[in-house]
Amino acid sequence: MMKMKKSKILLHICCGPCALYPLKVLYKEGFEVTGYFFNPNIHPYQEFRRRIRALRQVAEIKNLPVIYDTEYGLRNFLRAITYREDKRCEICYLIRLEQTVKKALEEKAEAFTTTLLYSRYQAHSLIKDIAEDLAFRYKVPFLYKDFRIGWEEGQEEAKILDIYRQPYCGCIFSEEERYNKKLRRRLRRAKNESL
Repeated sequence: MMKMKKSKILLHICCGPCALYPLKVLYKEGFEVTGYFFNPNIHPYQEFRRRIRALRQVAEIKNLPVIYDTEYGLRNFLRAITYREDKRCEICYLIRLEQTVKKALEEKAEAFTTTLLYSRYQAHSLIKDIAEDLAFRYKVPFLYKDFRIGWEEGQEEAKILDIYRQPYCGCIFSEEERYNKKLRRRLRRAKNESL
């Protein structure tokens, strides 16, 4: 009997805790997973290093090979979003996913996906649209999975494993939104008024 070869997939990983549930799903489906850490949006530098350390813990526990882009890319990220701060998430997704699809080509992966699809706080349909467009342009299939259904499970596992869980998405603006209560209230009011 001939054994089927496992499909190689490149998983863009934003942080250690967000990788736990998607990895479980991908392993269960028989994928040969390689992680890819590319997150030039993360601020400050200490947070960037903290997230790399947390992912190294997950990689060791889960026996996951990971390609780390450890260059702190905040300057380039800020240049890309300057005067377009209201579109920062869309630009951020595009920067990270385009680099991921390029890395998938380089690594000869048969598909790519992202842990951004795990977070309840991300613009899920926008991520999917951007990734599908990149898949079409670069001719590398994008594996869409709604990993949000495993949110609680992944967060609980991160707590049990004592993996650092970050309190905000990553960029300087999300950090401000997380810790500036007046700004949070203003954003909530604006969102409710637009509904």
